Amino acid sequence: MRVGILGGAFNPPHIGHLVCAQEALVQLQLERVLFIPMGQPPHREMEADPGGEARLAMCEAAIEGDERFEASRAELDRDGRSYTVQTLRAMREEAPGDEFFLVLGGDQAAALPRWHEPEAVLELARVAVVERIGWTRNAIGIKLSGLKGAERVGYLDMPLMQVSSTSIRRRVAKGRPIRYLVPDRVVEYIEAHGLYGASTPAPAA
Repeated sequence: MRVGILGGAFNPPHIGHLVCAQEALVQLQLERVLFIPMGQPPHREMEADPGGEARLAMCEAAIEGDERFEASRAELDRDGRSYTVQTLRAMREEAPGDEFFLVLGGDQAAALPRWHEPEAVLELARVAVVERIGWTRNAIGIKLSGLKGAERVGYLDMPLMQVSSTSIRRRVAKGRPIRYLVPDRVVEYIEAHGLYGASTPAPAA
């Protein structure tokens, strides 16, 4: 089975994540895409983190009804800091016959040489990169050129979407609408649990 892996904070998940997953599924001819909320990030503290269970619940709400997508708690159930290489090794052990594709944003891909065991990551999975403003294919290629396995890195064509979890959290805190930026079920979850400073339902329009 060809499986895509889309990891991240998902704090909260938004339409950019969903479009990215769909483009990966179609362009890489995947059979499913796993959304894997990170547990304890190794390099930074997570801003306004409602907790891993809440972020997983929002992922499940975001992809509800789309059988191509699945939310995984693989990193939430692991003690200590989360490293992608650990996740890939565990998945490889569970499904040795599967082929894994790690989907990264351009900024994440450019930072790959600083990851924990980056060459092992490239050995365990193919990497599919979504370009971001400021990180072109050439710039990313230069950053990765010293890594063994860098030839396993490919690129996805994706509509440019200037949506971020940070901007969504700020909009919620200011009482501004987030409908159409995140799936409706995620809006409902944020409002129901008062996340990101949501004291009253955000206006629909």
